[in-house]
Amino acid sequence: MEELSLISEMVAQRTLFATKEVLTSDEAAAYMGVSKSYLYKLTMRQMIPHYKPNGKIVYFNRKELEAWLQSNRVSTAEEISQQAQSYCRKQPKK
Repeated sequence: MEELSLISEMVAQRTLFATKEVLTSDEAAAYMGVSKSYLYKLTMRQMIPHYKPNGKIVYFNRKELEAWLQSNRVSTAEEISQQAQSYCRKQPKK
């Protein structure tokens, strides 16, 4: 019974993340899979987009969090190899 309750809570939480556009700090940290203290550091350093409508409580836009999480993509070794081969083919021969 306890396991079923836990599963139900997880499904509800994931549904909330998929439908809710504005997240609290707790929800944003859970959504991103980071600690609340790390999220606080990111906001204090102004490294992550956030809102403070009353000057104190911090809110996050889910779509902006998704965009931030997907920024600074690291290319795979295969992609880098293909780029290098393409670059070498374009170089004029001396």
